[in-house]
Amino acid sequence: AALLSTAAIAQPVRGDLTVQWNPGAEDCTANPQPPLQVHRYDATTFILRQNLCADFEAPLLYLLIGDKRALLIDSGAVEDPAAMPLAKAVADLLPKHNGAPLPLLVAHTHRHSDHRAGDAQLAKLPGAEIVPIDPEGIVTFYGFKSWFDDTVKVDLGGRVVEAIATPGHLRDHLLFYDANTGLVFSGDFLLPGRLLVDDIDAYKASADRAVAYLKDKPVTAVLGGHIELGTDGEPFPSGSTLHPNERALALTKQDVESLPAALEDFNGFYSKYPNFVVVNPVRNLIAVAAGVIAVSGLAIWALVRFWKRRKTRAATPAA
Repeated sequence: AALLSTAAIAQPVRGDLTVQWNPGAEDCTANPQPPLQVHRYDATTFILRQNLCADFEAPLLYLLIGDKRALLIDSGAVEDPAAMPLAKAVADLLPKHNGAPLPLLVAHTHRHSDHRAGDAQLAKLPGAEIVPIDPEGIVTFYGFKSWFDDTVKVDLGGRVVEAIATPGHLRDHLLFYDANTGLVFSGDFLLPGRLLVDDIDAYKASADRAVAYLKDKPVTAVLGGHIELGTDGEPFPSGSTLHPNERALALTKQDVESLPAALEDFNGFYSKYPNFVVVNPVRNLIAVAAGVIAVSGLAIWALVRFWKRRKTRAATPAA
């Protein structure tokens, strides 16, 4: 009984994930939208989402506040502070430390531009530090000795966030875990939407690594970089600025555990599962291009055959 009691106490307290995200608009000019929505998960954890009308990717950013510094995971898709007042919003959320704003570390799940465009405006905040985006800089900053085996730690003061490498979507992709909340920040590695595969073998290895890493850890929710599915499980059209009836953000530990089998089952082009879709965009583009070439070739063949028949008929004397 004592052991059970201790285990129960060790479980992180769940915060608030009951949020209705702004659905955007079909015509963003006629229906202007607030560029940024901030949701308080708990007193020291905030979820920020950039509006679909600001950028159709509508990325989600995560602010974790410790005793000595804060960590922002990803900086979004919009660079211009006039269009996206991200730095101001983050600064307003940061408490004071010894009379000065709490130092801020800006990290990234990966280097795609929709996850780092806000770096420039955040770099102007007092005490801000931006983690490099190149693979070598990432390894050096976090102190990775073995990219595929190490777990690195970011100490915020009374709050330690861990990171592991999860390449596959991109070779520099990281997954973050916050023991204080039990939250997993999975970027584009796992999200309720399209999992875009760059390297399937790396993705499979990363999925196995994530399952093993989280096996004995309490997980309250898995929070990705985007929401791209409706409540019916169907993905919204790519580029859409309106997401009516959008499904909830949070995935679960079971979704992580289901990922290796899903990737093993992946047909190489497009495979749909209950809470995500696996897509290889390059292969799909090649398939489309091959289809266009095949159709064009067929059309040319038919045209040549038509002209040959026409010439043959023209050369045949009338009876």
